[in-house]
Amino acid sequence: MKNTLRPYWKEIYRFGKFICLFFLCFSLAVACNNNPSTTGDGSNNRTNNDRIAIGTTLKVRTLDPADSYELSGLNIIYNVGQSLYTYKLGSTKLQPLLAQEMPQISDDGLTYTIPLRQGVKFHDGTPFNAEAMKFSLQRFRDNGGKPSFLLSDIDTIEATEEYLLTIKLKQPFAAFQALLAFPGTAAVSPSSYELGEGKFDPNKLVGTGRYKLVDFSSNGIRLDVFEDYWGDKPENQGVDIQIYPGNSANLFNSFRTNAVDVAYQTFDPDQIESLRKDAQEGKWQDIEAPGTAVSFMSLNRNQKPLDKLEVRQAIASIVDRNLLNQRALQGQGEPIYSLIPTAFDAYKPVFKEKYGNVNVEKAKQLLSQAGYSAANPITVEIWHPSGSNIRAIVAATLKALAERQLDGAIEFVPSSVEGATAFANLAKGIYPSFLSDWYPDFLDADNYIQPFLQCNEGNSQDGCQKGGAATQGSFYYNEEINQLIDKQRKEQDPEKRQEIFGKIQEILAKDVPYIPLWQTKDYAFSQNGITGVTINPSQNFPLWTIKRN
Repeated sequence: MKNTLRPYWKEIYRFGKFICLFFLCFSLAVACNNNPSTTGDGSNNRTNNDRIAIGTTLKVRTLDPADSYELSGLNIIYNVGQSLYTYKLGSTKLQPLLAQEMPQISDDGLTYTIPLRQGVKFHDGTPFNAEAMKFSLQRFRDNGGKPSFLLSDIDTIEATEEYLLTIKLKQPFAAFQALLAFPGTAAVSPSSYELGEGKFDPNKLVGTGRYKLVDFSSNGIRLDVFEDYWGDKPENQGVDIQIYPGNSANLFNSFRTNAVDVAYQTFDPDQIESLRKDAQEGKWQDIEAPGTAVSFMSLNRNQKPLDKLEVRQAIASIVDRNLLNQRALQGQGEPIYSLIPTAFDAYKPVFKEKYGNVNVEKAKQLLSQAGYSAANPITVEIWHPSGSNIRAIVAATLKALAERQLDGAIEFVPSSVEGATAFANLAKGIYPSFLSDWYPDFLDADNYIQPFLQCNEGNSQDGCQKGGAATQGSFYYNEEINQLIDKQRKEQDPEKRQEIFGKIQEILAKDVPYIPLWQTKDYAFSQNGITGVTINPSQNFPLWTIKRN
């Protein structure tokens, strides 16, 4: 909070040197404390200006790593706990954390041998070793939490030496190391947790990280520095997180009045635009980073007229991503031409290569080939969650584009449905097309391909009946794609794996079961004098780098 006590020297001078000295000392005392920490009830009560106050709208459901599957909880776990591997700050490059080095992988891709860091302690004083890491991974896999499926392909976990862990998979998976960087796979103290289905403790978090959990309530979280941390200490003396559950207006106002030092997740586009404008005028700082969440349109190949390839290709040809970005997101997204985000080397702008940004003539030609025109038009419903104003704007914009560019050959009909109902019905094939987004479980190109294109049960005539393609509402089936997905999952050579992803993306653009629209940009805002704010591609938010100059 800005210092509201302003010395008025003319008035002070009238009272003599003694009163002048009194007010000067008082002003200095207040100035030294002009950055109070925000308490859990939202009041300003900062007693240590080396602590950092963070504001967010994200309410934490649980802090138990084995059951946390939302960004709110995973962000805290990321800062209080530690996994075997992590990502270099601001990148998608993996590096060891509790592991001493990257794993040795057997020739068949099934066995991972991982040497562990020594001299590490949990916050309750329990020593970290291979048995503790084995316990943590088994608990994540076997307790039945929301993200437990991520490690379902693990066959065995063994502590082969005190600081050596051996993991054997049921089948090869080249992205397995990325799974071991998921924050929920963090090591937890065997002295503080239990194995067993459903045995979770949502209010406790005992890890090995730079911070230890001191207080957790629905309004806020307090993290203190862990004095016995094995590595470099944080740049601050602790963090106080103020939660404004689902209320971006309160977060917006709290940041503008200096009640918090840093604000992250989540603002509306209008609020972001306002804060960015004021940042340009020097009122505070804005931090922008490319995100890894993608927005897309799924096309149901089992519903007419989307069962015709030319119709799906025609729709892909008229999508104006730049216009959608400006109208729906106020420029706060980044147009994307594949389901794989640009943060990955595997990204290939295949939709731009095949259709350009907007190609009206190509769309008309494709519709003509399918037997459609202004005289014989088609109708396509575009469904989206009713709570998403952004997707409502996208659907309306696509409708206007078709009316203006295609002379009525396609009529898009925007339709909305309550979110929970929408995602329950998506796999039932109810919607011809659907606007949605995807937040990755782990940072690997596979997580943008396999959940969308793989089909476990289906055929060319009936489409996908079971698998990722059915779950996402496209019902796409392509046996070559299935084989390529399986091949890249087994391939340990990064360059060869990237070539496979290239082929997959080319087929994606040709068959158009989905139309990628944009990837997110992430924004955080900090008061002047605060440095070290970093947004990771995973959206995990490192707190230990933040400091007050």
